[in-house]
Amino acid sequence: MNPVAQGVLTVVGRVFIVTIFLLSAVANKIPQFQGVAQVMGEVGIPAPQFMLTGAILFLIAGSLSIALGFRARIGAGLLLVFLILATYFFHNFWAYEGAEAENQTIQFMKNLSMMGTMLFIIANGSGKWSLDDRLSRGGEAT
Repeated sequence: MNPVAQGVLTVVGRVFIVTIFLLSAVANKIPQFQGVAQVMGEVGIPAPQFMLTGAILFLIAGSLSIALGFRARIGAGLLLVFLILATYFFHNFWAYEGAEAENQTIQFMKNLSMMGTMLFIIANGSGKWSLDDRLSRGGEAT
């Protein structure tokens, strides 16, 4: 593949991957902090306001890390932790029946797919046209 096309696709792919996480933090969890914390408490998450603050930090830091390709493996680790916990507490399809069980199974599988994406980034890094790549080559332009 042409190196420029590969670089562009890598950057666009990283941005697409993190869009859901970043928007979840800035368009939902931050503006609706009290309501989200209340729901978290209702599903059994301890210290929901503290945990929500941590989730927001993980979502923003992980998203920016991957989008910029700076310490992307760490950013993917943050998002992986978020996904594991969110999936367990909010998409526990085994606790439902009928249509809701089916819906939660779909949500569970979507999150499982995103977990796979995070594992892929942890294993392979952020790719070309990333700050990690540039820093690993001593600041040379790509």
